[in-house]
Amino acid sequence: MTLRERIASVTANVGVLGLGYVGLTEAVALASVGFRVTGFEVDRARIDAVQSGRSYITDVPDEELLWAVRSWNLTATSEFERLRDMDIVLICVPTPLGKTRAPDISYILAAVDAIQAALRPGQLVVLESTTYPGTTTEVVLPALERTGLRAGEEFHLCFSPERLNPGDRQHTVFTVPRVVGGVTTACTEVATALFARIASEVIGVSSPQTAEMVKLLENTFRAVNVGLANEMALLCRALGADVWEVIDAAATKPFGFMPFYPGPGLGGHCIPVDPLYLSWKARIKGFEPRFIDLAHQVNGAMPRVVVSLLAEALNERGRSVNGSRILVLGVTYKRDVNDVRESPALEIVADLVRRGATVLYHDPYVPALSVGARTLESVALEDAVLQDADCALILTDHSAVDYKRVVETAPLVVDTRNATAGVVDPDRRIVRL
Repeated sequence: MTLRERIASVTANVGVLGLGYVGLTEAVALASVGFRVTGFEVDRARIDAVQSGRSYITDVPDEELLWAVRSWNLTATSEFERLRDMDIVLICVPTPLGKTRAPDISYILAAVDAIQAALRPGQLVVLESTTYPGTTTEVVLPALERTGLRAGEEFHLCFSPERLNPGDRQHTVFTVPRVVGGVTTACTEVATALFARIASEVIGVSSPQTAEMVKLLENTFRAVNVGLANEMALLCRALGADVWEVIDAAATKPFGFMPFYPGPGLGGHCIPVDPLYLSWKARIKGFEPRFIDLAHQVNGAMPRVVVSLLAEALNERGRSVNGSRILVLGVTYKRDVNDVRESPALEIVADLVRRGATVLYHDPYVPALSVGARTLESVALEDAVLQDADCALILTDHSAVDYKRVVETAPLVVDTRNATAGVVDPDRRIVRL
């Protein structure tokens, strides 16, 4: 039976390298349609959680994970030699930035080493981790072909970017179209057959480089437009205009405008990182990506803008940051998720602590937060906590928080997310970005 036939009959064994947000979400999705999925992970805590059906990802409900495990469609292991038993291997490992802000593809390299040791004829390997254009053909392909097997003839190799949006219940792995670029047409066709089992549509493109670039364009588009929104927020503040009202009114235009909103800074595993992968590769090719760099500068400055806004609001009330009690509401990078990767809250909290503030935080998704050498614990959002704070600083607009009560109870509210929109504020306690 060919791999295409095993995919069609849902009898192909699928290995997922990395059980983070992308890997676990996709593993559960594939298991839900009948594939036997093995998750390969180095983190023992994640393995134990999967095996017991306890999800650590907000978008993967416990009951869905538990069903996948109990139906024997999903298992997790650290035994990478079992990759040889897989018909399909999906690489879903992190791709962070190094200390010099250059791409760190060490996790991809480690994954490829493990696959190389187990590669056999007939397998499909798909890189999903966001990376710079050329990674699939310049790094992964030569490493796998050193086994003596040829891509497109004896094994298949593709790039297919993950397009998940954490916390989004509408656009899921099942509803968002999938982009696939193979080393050969045959590679693309096999991967298309796989992803057609879970995705609403699969778009085949001409090469892995094109697929890699698609992902980077998507996230650079967002980063640049958020940068514009942030600059508009600063400009509107200087002009005495309400940026939130301006954007909402502009969004009524049915063509030629797409609303993006300002905030305390970019966060998460994609938007703050991916454009820098692209700009790094661009410079190697002798191209200066000015637009990307400008957006990065504007977005990267927003945590400091927020601290200055808070300091100004306190000063107008006869207080300084030094000695003030600041209650931070929300520390994840976006609402209703439990992910603090690259969250601007980390920089803001650290800055406030350096300036002598006493910082507390409330986040229903993050029970403990490490900031430098300190570990903070989330406090209950009780009236006494709000009353005792000199300022409530809204950094993430979680839907579970009653912002009307926050405004009524806290003496001062600095809102970086427009979470208090529509809240009556007769005492002028709200200061918005």
